[in-house]
Amino acid sequence: MLTLITFILVLAVLVFAHEIGHFFVARRFGVKCDEFGLGYPPRIFGFYKNTDNKWKWRWGGREVTDAKSTVYSLNLIPLGGFVKIKGIEDFPGEKPSSDQSGGNSFAEQKAWKRAFILSAGVMMNVVLAGIIISIGLMIGMPQLTDDLSSKAKVGERDVQVFSVLPNSAAETAGFKPGDVILAIDGSDMFSLERLQDYTDTHANQTLRYTIKRMDEQMEKYAVPTMMEDVGRAGIGLSIGEIAMVKYPWYLAIWEGFKITFVTFWAIVVAIFGVLKGLLMGQGAESVSGPVGIATMTGQMARMGFVYVLQFTAILSLNLAILNFLPIPALDGGRILFLIIEKIKGRPVKKETEALIHNIGFIILILLIIVITFKDVSNLGCLSCKISAWWNSIIN
Repeated sequence: MLTLITFILVLAVLVFAHEIGHFFVARRFGVKCDEFGLGYPPRIFGFYKNTDNKWKWRWGGREVTDAKSTVYSLNLIPLGGFVKIKGIEDFPGEKPSSDQSGGNSFAEQKAWKRAFILSAGVMMNVVLAGIIISIGLMIGMPQLTDDLSSKAKVGERDVQVFSVLPNSAAETAGFKPGDVILAIDGSDMFSLERLQDYTDTHANQTLRYTIKRMDEQMEKYAVPTMMEDVGRAGIGLSIGEIAMVKYPWYLAIWEGFKITFVTFWAIVVAIFGVLKGLLMGQGAESVSGPVGIATMTGQMARMGFVYVLQFTAILSLNLAILNFLPIPALDGGRILFLIIEKIKGRPVKKETEALIHNIGFIILILLIIVITFKDVSNLGCLSCKISAWWNSIIN
C-alpha cells in the first residue's frame, strides 16, 4: 500500500507539473485553454467564469457550454492532470472551425509560439527537478563528498556501491548498486580511502564484507585480486563516499539547480547509450517500465522522505528528456513536425501527421507492455502470483 500511494503521488506531481508548463505558456501567448484538470476524467466537479463573468460550479461530467475562460476541474483518477488547449488538433494554416476562431487558438499561432507551448511541459519538469533537489539540500540529501562547498554541512559518511563489474568477484558474491559497505572483517569502513587501503593490503585473501541493502544487513565474501586498470587490488566495484549534505537555503537553491543540470546531461548521455544498445541488439536490461518504477518508488519510500525527493527529481528529468525526443506522439515528435513545416514552408498534411502520431503511440504502448512484462518477471514470487491469477481467469 505504501508503494502504491507513493507511486501515485510521485506520478501525479510529475504529470501535473508537466501540464502546468503547457498551460501557463499557452495562456501567456493568449491561447485559450478550455480545461485544466487535476487528475483524469471522469470529472467530479469544475468551476469557471461564465459568459456573465460570474464564477460558476459544475458537478459531474456534463458538458460546459457557457464558459468564458478555462474550466478548472477535479477528476476521479488521481494520476496527474491534463490541459485542453483550444485548437491544438486543428491543422496549422487552415481556417479554424467557428468555435475555434478568434485568434486565441493554438493552430492560429506562429510556429515558434507553438513550439514554445509544446516545449513548456519539458521545461517545467526540469524546473521541478531543480526545486525538489534544492528543497532536499535544505533538509539534507545524500551526495558525493567530492568537491563540496566549504559552506556544506556534512553528516555521517558511508561508502556506497555505484556499479558492479561483469564477471567480477563482486558480481559472483552478489553485490548490487546501492549497497553500503559497513565493514570488512569486522573493521568499520567509514571512508573510501580506508576501504581501498584495506582491500589493497589483503589481496588474494577471502574478505568478509558487511553491507547494508535498503533496511537489511547482510554479509558477502569475496577475494580481491590485482586490477590492472587501477594498479591496486579490488573485487570489481565502482564505489564512492556519500554523506547527508545540507546547505543554507540561499546556497541550496544554487547548488540544487547546478546539480540538476549536471544530472540532466548525465541522463542524456545514459539514455542515448541505452538507445544505441537497443539499436545494436544489446537488450534493455537497464530500462524500467511502470512496474519497475513503482517498485523502485516503494524502495525509496522505505528508505525515507529525502530519498523519495531525490528519486522524484531524477524521474522528472527522465520524463523531460524522453518526452523531448523526436518520437511521434510525444512533444518532441510534434516539434519535429513544426521544424519540417518551417523547412518546407507549409505544414505536413493533417492526415499524414495524425497517422504517424498514431503509429508512434501504438509502438510506445507495445514497448511499455514489453518492458512491464520484463519488470514483472524480475519480481520473483510476485510474478508467480500474477501468473497464477491470470491462469485462473483464462482457465
